[in-house]
Amino acid sequence: MSTTGIYCRPSCPAVTPKRQNVSFYPTAAAAQSRGFRACRRCRPDAVPGSAEWNVRADVVGRAMRMIGDGVVDREGVGGLATRLGYSARQVQRQLTAELGAGPVALARAQRAHTARVLLQTTDLPVTEIAFAAGFASVRQFNDTIRAVYELTPTGLRAAAPKRGGGRATPAAGIPLRLAHRGPYQAAAVFDLLAAEALPGVEDVRGERGARTYRRTLRLPHAGGIVAVEERGPRRRADTREGGWLEARLHLTDLRDLTTAVQRLRGLFDLDADPYAVDERLGADPRLAPLVRARPGLRSPGAADPEEFAVRAVVGRAAAARLVAEHGTPLPSPCGTLTHVFPEPAALADRLPLAAALADGTVRLDAGADRDDAERHLRAVAGVDAAAVALIRMRALGDPDVAPPGAPVDDAWRPWRSYAARHLWAAERERV
Repeated sequence: MSTTGIYCRPSCPAVTPKRQNVSFYPTAAAAQSRGFRACRRCRPDAVPGSAEWNVRADVVGRAMRMIGDGVVDREGVGGLATRLGYSARQVQRQLTAELGAGPVALARAQRAHTARVLLQTTDLPVTEIAFAAGFASVRQFNDTIRAVYELTPTGLRAAAPKRGGGRATPAAGIPLRLAHRGPYQAAAVFDLLAAEALPGVEDVRGERGARTYRRTLRLPHAGGIVAVEERGPRRRADTREGGWLEARLHLTDLRDLTTAVQRLRGLFDLDADPYAVDERLGADPRLAPLVRARPGLRSPGAADPEEFAVRAVVGRAAAARLVAEHGTPLPSPCGTLTHVFPEPAALADRLPLAAALADGTVRLDAGADRDDAERHLRAVAGVDAAAVALIRMRALGDPDVAPPGAPVDDAWRPWRSYAARHLWAAERERV
């Protein structure tokens, strides 16, 4: 709003401005770059990510997935452009034209949000938070927090909503609320994760409806462990505003926070737009009763795309043997979690797919071109069509995959992955 210098979600209940005083921006970064600060009530900087980036395979969509994964923080705009196969100027121009902000501004907005999470949920020193969030200097950190939130870092910390038990210490992990839109079929996601859980790397504990999923993570700077709760905020779970999954993240290197959160969001498919999916699939007579039975059914992704690809090809039993023989042991086991899944290079002499992943022939990173990845996967010995489809659906987060043998209709585009999930869920109930 031009009269207040504040940007909000369109649904924010705090104000009812006059239309002539309102401007619309496609991203938080675009609003911030025009000098607007985030509303402290609706927190527009913390909304679930756009489902559009999951669908799109163009340069802008791939760039946004990589920025979310922390590529600009680690490799700069030059590294982002190289991964996309374009010049830095071309990437800047395309992002600015469509999103109102370039890669630096988009990454800056993400860093500010990461810093807010750390300031308001942990007792880490402010200096450590600055570098953990990806800022190059404390001065840059201070200037950004003031510009985005109109508060100093210490002021932002003091303004945090009070939670029972106080803030977490680094040893206790970072508490997170992983937000999602609309209804969320958590039971179906946790059922799948429990069925797939790989000994030593993952486990699912508790009774259905109140389970905890835990796993080890291999991240750019170091490793980590995460625990995600199945039970969510019941009073909001079926509202249009959505809800969240409670999580706790233990990181060896706090610089991995942004990447870890983004990969968890992909694993649990938290950036999906369930209303768009259900509207399209629910219009089909065959799928309509399935959609009514499971509104908001998600198509889970993968916490580690390369790990998932190997597991999809060799199967669960063989993957467990690979963990025992080649996995990286944790410095201290955490219950049943003992290892991080082996890197592709450690398996390159045993598996053609691992060799292709290690030498870059097959790319499954956040910005990978899905069609290129599929073409290269099909050329790898031992990777059949079913594995390719599953890798594309899960490791690459493609919402529009028709698995071989599944009776999926082209009329269900661009949500065929979700249609397959509905069909599989219904089949499991019949069995």
